[in-house]
Amino acid sequence: MSLRKTFSNFFRETELGYYFIKPFYLVYLMGLKLIPDKIIVRNTFKRHLGYALNLDNPKTLNEKLNWLKLYNRKDLHTTIADKYKVRAYVEKKIGNKYLVPLYYETKNTNDLKPENLPEANFIIKTNHDSSGGLIVRDKSLIDWKKERKRFKRKLNENHYVSTGEWQYKYIKPRIIVEKLLIMEDGSIPNDYKFQFFNGKFAFAFVDLDRYSGERTRNLYDSNWDLMSCEWGRPNGEKIPKPTNFDEMKKVAEKLAEDFVCIRVDFYLVKGQVYFGELTLHHASGLQKFFQKECDYKFGELLNIENLKGID
Repeated sequence: MSLRKTFSNFFRETELGYYFIKPFYLVYLMGLKLIPDKIIVRNTFKRHLGYALNLDNPKTLNEKLNWLKLYNRKDLHTTIADKYKVRAYVEKKIGNKYLVPLYYETKNTNDLKPENLPEANFIIKTNHDSSGGLIVRDKSLIDWKKERKRFKRKLNENHYVSTGEWQYKYIKPRIIVEKLLIMEDGSIPNDYKFQFFNGKFAFAFVDLDRYSGERTRNLYDSNWDLMSCEWGRPNGEKIPKPTNFDEMKKVAEKLAEDFVCIRVDFYLVKGQVYFGELTLHHASGLQKFFQKECDYKFGELLNIENLKGID
């Protein structure tokens, strides 16, 4: 783990870290706000991917994702990045049968107390960032005082400041509590991600062992054939084509039709498809392909020429 990541975890996950580092972090955030987005995006790109970002003539997928971060900004993007407001958008586009049941929502962390929540099997998360949530299988085992403090800190963060992803800038933070989707054996279901370019299916990918063991990722084409590309993580064991693959792909296409580039996520539990999230820039456009040619291959599929000329 990098020193930067170690400090980040210390700050975000521990009480001591938060109060010790907070003054320095606030100064850091003030400094970031004074720096143009283009400079932050360029520097972050170079640090993560190891080569300079070409914004004048982007070729790779990651370059184009970062170009879109800077030059493709719409109010709709803020709506769909909001994990609470996106529910209404999804319901309008494909119906509410695909939505994970919502148990509770609040802007006040003091509302996070057992009497307001189900007995078990739910997940608590914020609506305004890209981090995971708190999985609760038994609420009597949770230190609620500690979690209220942790979520209070999360509500005060703005994901846009550090990533340059404009869609997060104006989201009004809140906490949402949803049903925890679990398989018959009690495990967390696979997350099926469908990547679309210009409204057309490009590939699907699945992360395996997300909560245990070494995390792996497989990319699949429209026929569920394994692709020889590794994006951010190594390939894992090939899994069978999901029974509802065609349904997921059809519904994902409906959700993708309003976007130049979008990732549509689903869960499949006991034959039921559930919407996960919509993501404009996978991993903020900062994940390496193990095979450089894949970055160029997928970059060719994403056409941003009709958006050029924006300054």
